[in-house]
Amino acid sequence: MAKKKLLDEVSDIARFRHLSLRTEQAYRNWIKRYIFFHDKGHPRDLDAEAVRTFLTHLAVNERISASTQNQAFSALLFLYRQVLKMESLNIQGVERARHSRRLPVVFTKAESNAVIGQVQGENRLIVGLLYGSGLRIMEAVRLRVKDIDFARNEITVRDGKGEQID
Repeated sequence: MAKKKLLDEVSDIARFRHLSLRTEQAYRNWIKRYIFFHDKGHPRDLDAEAVRTFLTHLAVNERISASTQNQAFSALLFLYRQVLKMESLNIQGVERARHSRRLPVVFTKAESNAVIGQVQGENRLIVGLLYGSGLRIMEAVRLRVKDIDFARNEITVRDGKGEQID
């Protein structure tokens, strides 16, 4: 039987560990970028210095945000620890992206109503739910009629981010 491709192994292990589909896709993309950054070298043949070089490149040359770099770092840790079973990789001295010190931009109530007013049909309902209840996009899209209890003014979220129960 032929050996599985590396990215297929990543998917298998991510699903076995019950990572979300979005996390799996993000990890696959970061691992692919890492491999292409090192001229299609197999990660097993690359060392901690290769990881350090890639992450530093992301921070310095591509000027990605700190959270994006952390996601790339997590993807590579997942690759080396879970997929390739290489615990001994010591990754230190990485040039880290700086955390933003700016406050996030938040819509006023009038701006939010103007945006909601421009949307029609079921999309308007979803946008209204996102604004009014704080649901995430996938949580709102996956809602079913039985998840809404008008008598108790309650919405049940199933399969929320991280499969948290609240």
